[in-house]
Amino acid sequence: MTIRSIIRATGAYLPKKILTNKDLEGIVDTSDEWITQRSGIKERRIAADDQATSDLAIEAGRQAIENAGIDPSEIDGVIVATTTPDKTFPAVAVKVQAELGIPVGLAFDVQAVCTGFVYALSTADAFIQTAKARRILVIGAEKMSSILNWEDRTTCVLFGDGAGAVILEVDENGQGDLSDRGVLSTHLYANGAQRDLLYTDGGPSTTGDSGHIIMHGREIFKYAVRYMADVVKETLEANDITAADIDWLVPHQANKRIIEATAKKLDLPMDKVVLTVEKHGNTSAASIPLALHEAVADGRIKQGDLLLLEAMGGGLTWGAALVRF
Repeated sequence: MTIRSIIRATGAYLPKKILTNKDLEGIVDTSDEWITQRSGIKERRIAADDQATSDLAIEAGRQAIENAGIDPSEIDGVIVATTTPDKTFPAVAVKVQAELGIPVGLAFDVQAVCTGFVYALSTADAFIQTAKARRILVIGAEKMSSILNWEDRTTCVLFGDGAGAVILEVDENGQGDLSDRGVLSTHLYANGAQRDLLYTDGGPSTTGDSGHIIMHGREIFKYAVRYMADVVKETLEANDITAADIDWLVPHQANKRIIEATAKKLDLPMDKVVLTVEKHGNTSAASIPLALHEAVADGRIKQGDLLLLEAMGGGLTWGAALVRF
């Protein structure tokens, strides 16, 4: 018998407001053609002024709970991956816990920027593997619009808001091989020496405000392609499989060109890659669970499919998870 952490259900929430590339032409010196060619993004969602990250997380979490067919009282904890919390403290997770009626238990945020959901999933899996919890609500939620400089055309066109969630729960019937449902392996990395390639120019202990995103795009593109290919190769080798064994690649939705370059390096056809960047933009920690939910909801991803999740974000952080859905 092998203990696994299986994804029982998914959920998602996207704000109502859609900001298109055409809309952005009236805000900054840019064009639909310029944005599309460099990122693959056509539109993104923007949260209302009175919507906080927790509001997005709560809605995604609520949907995941409903889709799982469980009661909130059956959940042992909440982990939220976010880089745009409502406040410096308390964590977004504790508000989610309270608003959804989840009992007293573990609740905290994880900050690894765009890699946050992979970090959160790995952390939740560790709690379940060590019998510290049996069922955890894992959420990636971001209001990236709140940390954008809307006069910087190199960054404000790339990001959007949203939240995605999964219910991760224990399964004690695993056979100890790749046929098992659940999280099969996770691989996490960071290189702090590269932290100045993508960051915000503010913070509570420096400027006293959240600051805005600063990004060195060419360098980020170069490292993203390299790190994504490396961590995916490591994941495949660790599980003694090839890219041909993967049913779906569910990547961080930062840039279509990065995703295509990663798939090409792996000799993986694009029809096995879940793409939502065109409609969502880069939603940071929310992008993987949003993409996962969309592909589950429309029937592309089915129970038993082998998924490879991968991301890279500021820090620089990067990571991957192999999951049998």
